[in-house]
Amino acid sequence: MEGSQPVPDNAAEVTAAGIARLAGVGRAAVSNWRRRHADFPKPVGGTEASPSFALADVEQWLRTQGKLAEVPLRERVWQQIAGHPAGAVTALVHAGCALLLVRERSSAWLELTAVSDERMTELLPTALEEVLTLRFGAERAVPTPHPTELAPSVPLLRAVTELAAETGARQAFEFLLGRHLDANPRQYTLTPPGPAALMAELAGPAATVLDPACGTGALLRAVTEPAALYAQETDRDLAALTALRLALHSGAEVRARAGDSLRADAFGQLTADAVLCHPPFNERNWGHDELAYDPRWEYGFPARTESELAWVQHALARLRPGGTAVLLMPPAAASRRSGRRIRADLLRRGALRAVVALPAGAAPPYGIPLHLWVLRKPVAGAPASPELLVVDTAEHTDAGRDKLDWAAVHTAVLDAWTPFDKHGTVSERPGAHRSVPVIELLDDDVDLAPARHLPPPAAAGGAEELAGVRDRLTAVLRRTGELTPPPLRTAAHPEPARMPGVTVGELARTGALELRAGGTGTGPAGLPVLTEQDVLTGQGPSGSLAEGTGEEPVLVRAGDVVVPVLGGGAIARVVDEATAGAALGRNLQLLRPDPAALDPWFLAGFLRGTANNRQASSYASTATRLDVRRLQLPRLPLAEQQRYGERFRALAEFEEALRLAGRLGERLVRGMYDGLTDGTVEA
Repeated sequence: MEGSQPVPDNAAEVTAAGIARLAGVGRAAVSNWRRRHADFPKPVGGTEASPSFALADVEQWLRTQGKLAEVPLRERVWQQIAGHPAGAVTALVHAGCALLLVRERSSAWLELTAVSDERMTELLPTALEEVLTLRFGAERAVPTPHPTELAPSVPLLRAVTELAAETGARQAFEFLLGRHLDANPRQYTLTPPGPAALMAELAGPAATVLDPACGTGALLRAVTEPAALYAQETDRDLAALTALRLALHSGAEVRARAGDSLRADAFGQLTADAVLCHPPFNERNWGHDELAYDPRWEYGFPARTESELAWVQHALARLRPGGTAVLLMPPAAASRRSGRRIRADLLRRGALRAVVALPAGAAPPYGIPLHLWVLRKPVAGAPASPELLVVDTAEHTDAGRDKLDWAAVHTAVLDAWTPFDKHGTVSERPGAHRSVPVIELLDDDVDLAPARHLPPPAAAGGAEELAGVRDRLTAVLRRTGELTPPPLRTAAHPEPARMPGVTVGELARTGALELRAGGTGTGPAGLPVLTEQDVLTGQGPSGSLAEGTGEEPVLVRAGDVVVPVLGGGAIARVVDEATAGAALGRNLQLLRPDPAALDPWFLAGFLRGTANNRQASSYASTATRLDVRRLQLPRLPLAEQQRYGERFRALAEFEEALRLAGRLGERLVRGMYDGLTDGTVEA
């Protein structure tokens, strides 16, 4: 690249976005520094459009300019991870190893930090070999790094253990790993905390727990007070990261291996108390041809299209008699004809104890309502259970993963499972749960989908509640009529598109507004999150933050304008007092106008222009992305902005009334259909 400077092979690099994070400014400020300061570091790599810079040079320049003083240590450490010459995964593994050494043998680490970097590189492998063997055994997923591999990581390791002194070793690694997972969302399939906690509780108290498709270790992290955790993961790098994560999270014995559990089971002799698993779905190449005579297929040889039933039987094979397995399953596994013989045998022998239908949005893939299968390895000589528990939790969501009431889902499932697990049966609740006699299920289809075996719930409240909905709808429709915009007249002045304009990016550079991006920080338990879905539907904050000490969330204020950046829609929402204080969620951009220069309703109104959005959008293979900086507004005095703003505010109120009328109308229609069909409303 023109202007690039030579840089040592082992030097970490950082992009303009990373510099902005380091200094706590927007990318526009970094562009200004490059133009205005002749001594700003020259690019050392990247491309013309996205250059990269030597991290050490950038940090030195920021310090000289007095711009690095307030940067959180965790941000500087993350930039070292992201810019590591061997890649972020290698850097994270090295960081995790060092943090484990700090946690397990702090005195040994202090001795190592007292020597030079070169001497530390020589001594560190021996210390790491001892602690890794102690925590993971001789055969493990985390190899001991060689001195030549560690050499470029030593400055990072000193910094990451400084971060651990501030936050704790576990929290430091969780923050860094979380940032890596957020930066690579398509590379990893994550099991959210809600279903992970529910699965662990369904499994019950367990000393020894296995996850044969462990991913990032979310399921094993949810287990309370285990004695030993066993994990296997196909991806070698992810297996190492997960092993370190589990070892830093718990004092339990951790045994983690890399490899395919179906083809190369690392724990063939294990008899665990519990197995938790979120297996890969719909795999055709799971080993059908080479595993035809495998002894694990005790309930029948799975068809090529039934990889999930192979995982079910693998889980049962690794349990002690009476042990419990909980698997997250696609709903098709409960009803596909190709799996009916195996499902039937699981029922006859009492191995399958419950099928729980979760709401859509519970876990990836988010578009379908996944199931939980609860299984128990039969005890020789004990009679098989004559009933299967089916649970449907669809009532606990309105629309998608951002509307899930996980506390209600958790309670509904355990309220059914706990008495069923104790007594072998449970009283029926229409639409929610039922103990189904196994004999009823052993027909030609052996269809285990819960909704097919649950009587429909009676229309809540019956005719009286529907009358109340009708009255509310009538009032809202009346209000909608009052809010309908007056007759339109042709503008006497030029069209807004022809007025002198300014882009959002230019306004940000001049300080007329501030730009902030949403994310997934951590904060106090219960802090609400304004999600992308909330903005699209006009509802209040429905998400929640994970509790912890990671990256600080962006909190919205009254008068902020929030814009979704994915999907190509023309949407902008002005934050009101009721929403203020919520954290800004993923895929949202916040624009905070200076009230002395910009009216927020004027800003939001012009951002919603269709032509404006079209010219500011770019197109990827799977989605449309909005570049908020390219959106344009006309240059108008504040008084004229406020005149436009009043019209836009009235339109937003009209839009909300229409939206509420639609929800009430849908509720009334659905309630009348249900009431007429179940007999609670007279025809």
